[in-house]
Amino acid sequence: MLYSYKECKEKYHTDYSMRKAISSGELVKISRGVYSDGKPEKELEIIGKTYPYAVFTMNSAFYYLGLTDTIPKKYYLITDKDSTKIKDKRIVQYYDNNDSLELGTVLKEYNGSHIRIFSRERMLVELIRHKNSLPFDYYKEIISNYRKLVYQLDVEAVQEYAEKLPKAKKVMEALQMEVF
Repeated sequence: MLYSYKECKEKYHTDYSMRKAISSGELVKISRGVYSDGKPEKELEIIGKTYPYAVFTMNSAFYYLGLTDTIPKKYYLITDKDSTKIKDKRIVQYYDNNDSLELGTVLKEYNGSHIRIFSRERMLVELIRHKNSLPFDYYKEIISNYRKLVYQLDVEAVQEYAEKLPKAKKVMEALQMEVF
C-alpha cells in the first residue's frame, strides 16, 4: 500500500521513527513524499499518489476510459495553472484554470489503482478543444467511439462543461456536427 508523507507521519509520529522503519525494511521510500509498506506498487498508483492534485487527461484519460486502444507512451496530467512544473520525464503536463480543474473530475479504478480522471463527458469537450493538436486518425478513432456511446453520455453535463470552458461556441458546433 502507498502512503504519503503526511500519512507516514501520523503512523510513525516522528521523522526518526520513519527513518528507522525505512532502514529496517518495514517502509520503502518510492519517491519524494511517497512511501510503501514493501509490496511492489503499480506505476499508475505511484504517479497518482505523487501528484494528488493532478488529474489524468488527454491521451491517458482516453485510454483509461476505453475510448482508444492506443497505449500512451507518457502520462498526461493536468494541474492548476499556478502549480510548479512537473520535471518527471514520464509526464506531459497541461495547465488549467483553478475554477475548471475540478469540473468533471471523477475517481476511477483502473487495474486496481484509484486515479483522479476527467469523466467521459468532460473528455469529449477536451477532445474537441484540442482537436487540432491531435493526429487526425487518433481523433477520428475517439470520435467514432463516442458516437457508439452517445446514448450513455450525460448530454446536459457535456453542454455545461462546454459552456464553462474556453472555445464554447466552437465546441458546441463540433458536438452537433460530429457526435450528436
